[in-house]
Amino acid sequence: MKEFKEYLDVAMKFHGHRCPAMPMGLRAGLKAMEVLGVERAKDKELFVLSETGKGHAAGCFLDGIMTATGCTYGKSNVQKLYYNKLAFTLIDQKTGRSVRVSVKPDFFEKALNSPFVQRRKEGVPPQEIPPEITDPLVDKILTVPVEEFLEIGEIKEVPVEKKAGIFEAKRCESCGELTFVNKLRLTTNGKLICIPCSGYGE
Repeated sequence: MKEFKEYLDVAMKFHGHRCPAMPMGLRAGLKAMEVLGVERAKDKELFVLSETGKGHAAGCFLDGIMTATGCTYGKSNVQKLYYNKLAFTLIDQKTGRSVRVSVKPDFFEKALNSPFVQRRKEGVPPQEIPPEITDPLVDKILTVPVEEFLEIGEIKEVPVEKKAGIFEAKRCESCGELTFVNKLRLTTNGKLICIPCSGYGE
């Protein structure tokens, strides 16, 4: 319980406001790790394929997953699929074992009808919603058995592609900024330039 409290404290500071979706993601991430029998990623031991998107009412779910699993955009071991679902797959990069976890539809529908979400629909920022509305919902997420709100899939084997990190960088011959070599582009006159200077989209 002490360990979970530490995770929750970190997650709340990282996320920035109290809401039901972030702790939902935190518990979902911890449960996925438990099912696979893995520890939080220190480097790239785990990978998250998140089915969340942007602009929907529960994108905060992913911040909880990242806090729990240690999969972050900085370490490049999380990818967002933009399906706008509250679901993700956690992959053990060492073994290829994976599990998909999703929020049960009935539970999610009730959450979307909560007073918290109604205030959000009215344009009220989450940090300005009164604690008497937010706290009971967060407390429920923190105490309800995970089986009541999470669908845990079967463990599956997936192919794992291990890529070496890029450690070589050169200066862009246009702007002068140091750029890792895999993203430098060669111009027709033989100069190596970064993507923004090249005009290419990728």
